[in-house]
Amino acid sequence: MKLRQMGLAGLFGLIGWVGSAWAEPQVFAIEADDLTGQTINLAPYQGKALVLNFWATWCPPCVKEMPELEALSQAHPEVQFVGLAIDTQRNVKRFLEKVPVNYAIYVTGHRGVQIMKNLGNKAGGIPFTLVLNADGSIAEQVLGQIDSAQLDQILIKLKN
Repeated sequence: MKLRQMGLAGLFGLIGWVGSAWAEPQVFAIEADDLTGQTINLAPYQGKALVLNFWATWCPPCVKEMPELEALSQAHPEVQFVGLAIDTQRNVKRFLEKVPVNYAIYVTGHRGVQIMKNLGNKAGGIPFTLVLNADGSIAEQVLGQIDSAQLDQILIKLKN
């Protein structure tokens, strides 16, 4: 009887492990549109640490953290920064004329909400920031406005 219970426990453990492996987010397969309307995926960002920030032009905390993210991207050139806008291409283009950033910005539209949920943001709120290790594993996730000093420390640790 105990052998059977151990076998069942092992089977369920294996199913759980396989299920969690299947559920791992495929960050680099995410598709979005660049500012010219071309569809891209995040595969070119594979292999280096990445800060992935979900934002929108109509989100005050998102707008407030953009200059901080820009400063961090300049302070940590070894880390890639990507903004994914849950917005329209038109709104994003107009916004970036007023608040330019040097890191890549792509547009997901409303499908970005589901992308965030798949990445662990069950509430679907923004801003939502992920810090990924070079292998694509999630090192940190922040729902809400970032604390730039805290994010700076996380990025310093990624280097070491």
